[in-house]
Amino acid sequence: MALHFIVPTCTDLVEGELLTLTGSEAKHASVVRRVRVGEAVTIGDGSGVWLEGTVEDVSASQVDVRVTARTVQQQPTSRITLAQALAKGDRDELAVQAACELGVDEIVPWQASRSVSRWEGPKAAKGRDRWQTIVREAAKQAHRAWVPSVTEVSSTGQLARLAATHRMLVLDPTAQSPLTGIRPDERDIVLVVGPEGGISPEELEKLEAAGAESVRLGDTVLRTSTAGPAAIAVLSGVLGRW
Repeated sequence: MALHFIVPTCTDLVEGELLTLTGSEAKHASVVRRVRVGEAVTIGDGSGVWLEGTVEDVSASQVDVRVTARTVQQQPTSRITLAQALAKGDRDELAVQAACELGVDEIVPWQASRSVSRWEGPKAAKGRDRWQTIVREAAKQAHRAWVPSVTEVSSTGQLARLAATHRMLVLDPTAQSPLTGIRPDERDIVLVVGPEGGISPEELEKLEAAGAESVRLGDTVLRTSTAGPAAIAVLSGVLGRW
């Protein structure tokens, strides 16, 4: 499969025009991946525009690509947002990376009451930037036309308000309803995943009072790093996205 690059400024390019990769994308193409003249590549703007091209010139600081085809991919009609609780170590980052590769459309960092990691003050902006970088690189790896957005960190109260405009599904290993049994409707989905210690009874009560549905994946209890990606895979099948 051709190498894929993300260039937000490529939106208006059409077949026949020349695109020059610079900065980190040029370094990744020429030094890390060692692209060669004549090699086919793909380039996206992260918002649906998809370009095919052929490499015409390579140097350490820039790579010239001639656009050979242009298409625009629409977003899925049923969008999936992952509300991922902050977790210790890199477990939340692993969840974000895999969720992006599996097709999630948006990611909401959730400051759950049992989250060991705390995003406060300057750390909140730093954490969001870190997650957005992870998402961008995962989108490149997965050859995605749309790069998911990462919102600001949310409290449980802010998360509950999303239930008014979305179908909110809370992963709870004690829930009676299986995720595989849901029936799609016209609403976009928010999938809520708790931290290592789980979602507290008070948080679960607040989310359910706002209209959220508790669902389970199966008979086993998954880590916070794997629960979200596994659920997204299930939802992609249920929604007909796969």
